[in-house]
Amino acid sequence: MAETPRLTESASAVFAVLAQAGSATRPQLASLAGLSKPTVSSAVAELEAARLATHSGTASGGTGRSAAVYGLGPASGAVLAVDLGPARTLVRGCALDGTLLAEATGTREEAVEAVREALDALPVGAPLRTIVVAVGDVTAPDGAGGGMRPATAKAGPVFDAVSVALPPGVPVHLENNVNCAALAELHEGAALGRRTFGYLRIGVGIGLGIVIGGQVLRGANGAAGELARLPYPWDDDREPRQEALEEYVGAHSLLRRAAAAWRDADGPCPDSADQLFALAAEGRETAGALVARHAADVGRLAAAVAAVLDPGLIVLGGSTGAYPQLLPGVRAELGRLSWPTEVVSSTVGDRGTVVGAARLAVARGVQTVTEAAWVKD
Repeated sequence: MAETPRLTESASAVFAVLAQAGSATRPQLASLAGLSKPTVSSAVAELEAARLATHSGTASGGTGRSAAVYGLGPASGAVLAVDLGPARTLVRGCALDGTLLAEATGTREEAVEAVREALDALPVGAPLRTIVVAVGDVTAPDGAGGGMRPATAKAGPVFDAVSVALPPGVPVHLENNVNCAALAELHEGAALGRRTFGYLRIGVGIGLGIVIGGQVLRGANGAAGELARLPYPWDDDREPRQEALEEYVGAHSLLRRAAAAWRDADGPCPDSADQLFALAAEGRETAGALVARHAADVGRLAAAVAAVLDPGLIVLGGSTGAYPQLLPGVRAELGRLSWPTEVVSSTVGDRGTVVGAARLAVARGVQTVTEAAWVKD
């Protein structure tokens, strides 16, 4: 990991606002940081000397006078975000102002290659500040290394393989993939402008990202929103099983129900959710009935979410949850069982997890610079 220079308190503050703004003049930095112009001038000089800021152009003011524009310098570095999805691995490398520097995609089996491809595409010499890995799991302390790792076998083997490809000495932070996607919806998706909502992901698995007051709620064990652990079924004759609800609502069970209900007259049985929803959109009766039942199931789950959280807004995402065809049925079942709650489809799509992970990585990367031991002004 690159050594971070010791900055004064004011230089740290200016660096943080410059990273958020992307580029700014000294008067703008003074306004954003709440510092005097002489203090900002001194801080900018300090950041330029450390190559953490650089003169990137000029801007003309209303009086005709020009002002120097500053951006992040080459020593500010980069961060990496990795989405270890159930089928695909998505990787993004970003500068500390959020600028996209590298991107790679691969199958789950190609996770290591995708990470290496993104690392190779980062600017030469740019220090890697931090890495955020999104996993479909909660996280737990790693007894061997003192860090964090996936708590169960869901993501463990792939995470272990990817860990070998990561540069040594760079902090690695794990985050639940649904929480990452919720952040993407909050900042640039369907929940933009809303500070409290639930992001309900329905796909191969199920999960809930809980955002309260603009912050993701992680819980005491990092497991808030683990809907798969809800006791199911509640039945006089059957004992609840761990993750039985996820098994029932997940995409694999949806396709098994399709295979059981399919008739010869319906034509070839769909072998993917995409095909099933496409047939339903064409007006195929059996496909439509299956989608309607799935919408009712999701609506009941949404009603449980509303009963506990009263989030005001539920964003539906995931490989099956994001289909707009589900909205009427989900809204109807939720309305039948609970109080009025707005339900919308995700707008960030399947890239939401890596987008949210990159946002987290950028925030942590800026912290590695601004929270290093600073010298009093």
